[in-house]
Amino acid sequence: MNFDLIVIGSGPGGYVAAIRASQLGMKVAVVERESLGGICLNWGCIPTKALLKSAQVFEYISHASDYGIKVGSAKADFGGMISRSRGVADGMSKGINFLFRKNKITVIEGHGRLARGKKVEVTDKEGKKISYEAKHIIIATGGRAKQLPMLPIDGKKVIGYRKAMSLEKQPKKMVVVGAGAIGVEFAYFYNAIGTEVTIIEYLPGLVPREDADISKELGKSYKKAGMNLLTNYALQSVDTSGRGCTVKAKSNKDGKEVEIKCDVVLSAAGVTPNTEDIGLEALGIEMEKGGLIKVNDFYQTNVAGIYAIGDVLPTQALAHVASAEGIICVEKIAGESPHALDYNNIPSCTYCSPEVASVGMTEQEARDKGYDVKVGKFPFSASGKASAAGAKEGFVKVVFDGKYGEFLGAHMIGANVTEMIAEVVVARKLETTGHEIIKSVHPHPTMSEAVMEAAAAAYDEVIHL
Repeated sequence: MNFDLIVIGSGPGGYVAAIRASQLGMKVAVVERESLGGICLNWGCIPTKALLKSAQVFEYISHASDYGIKVGSAKADFGGMISRSRGVADGMSKGINFLFRKNKITVIEGHGRLARGKKVEVTDKEGKKISYEAKHIIIATGGRAKQLPMLPIDGKKVIGYRKAMSLEKQPKKMVVVGAGAIGVEFAYFYNAIGTEVTIIEYLPGLVPREDADISKELGKSYKKAGMNLLTNYALQSVDTSGRGCTVKAKSNKDGKEVEIKCDVVLSAAGVTPNTEDIGLEALGIEMEKGGLIKVNDFYQTNVAGIYAIGDVLPTQALAHVASAEGIICVEKIAGESPHALDYNNIPSCTYCSPEVASVGMTEQEARDKGYDVKVGKFPFSASGKASAAGAKEGFVKVVFDGKYGEFLGAHMIGANVTEMIAEVVVARKLETTGHEIIKSVHPHPTMSEAVMEAAAAAYDEVIHL
């Protein structure tokens, strides 16, 4: 019952931390109350991407004539799409189980709660409690869908992201509240397969954390796809007493009120941390606003031997952030000398269609910080590969410091840009300048040439515009 490390939670933060700790010679246990892989593998990152791929394939078939191919009329099999998505998630969860066995990690099923004396009390499904002891304990309990006061999730008419990927029947009409990554991804999926979608967003544009040009471009694309966009609108009420739902929203600009009838409302207002009932108060662990845990650069809490990573922290609630935090945390525990994570160089990806990807500062952020910026944009309409692929929508936008050439940020919208953003992440890590990007030969024809061309546009050297 004694371990070097116990990790509470097996999401992309927890399972990665556990495996890295095992590689470093620690005796490791992981406590998981549901499914190995956490929300990301079972109800988030992976199964949603499976659904989005199904929608994309359906769109390809529906537009096959654009590629010189004649096929019969396509029909979306909603149940089949959901089933495929769940199958992909189950396969990934089993893969984590394999990795745990390979790395000799003990899996303890049940709800973990911190106790004094560096112990974790685990309650199993039958209510039986067993205490385990470890030199070090990592809290990696993740997050869940945030509930808005006026939009309580009932799992039937008002749903969260988990239910959105396991509905028994495709809704004819859906209202999505929130236009962040979760909201726009599900909006794309349901719209693509024939559901009438309305998005309500309190801020002025879709994906409001992205560069203003990206937000504007995605809005144009979604309107073209037939979605009803109520940006800069505040949700007023949701009436679920009838057969369907009646949603009321009010414009932040002119006070105009609208009423939308739908079958289901998806609450996509972000995530909230799972920090209740895990023993934080009993140990006196310091917290921040919103139920988040306070840690130092290497994820140590104010209580010796207790650490926290992932969505329970006031850092970006992203799977790859949690994984990076987990690795740094256990390497520090093992006595190595890892560098603190640079949160200014974390890529953000949204897997709607067109895809959105970014890293670093937006143009406005750079200007607000006093930089003399150079901005370059290259549209995919000018890309040979994009034209050949029938994916001319979108662009790459880069932001450089005019004085020293520092790569301040990049913002992309278009096909496969979530695969392209890593080039910029590495370039920024290596302190690459704009001129070095321009002089780095990119293969032709590729979508990635747009990064080089955008950099060239920033310095008035672009060839293909």
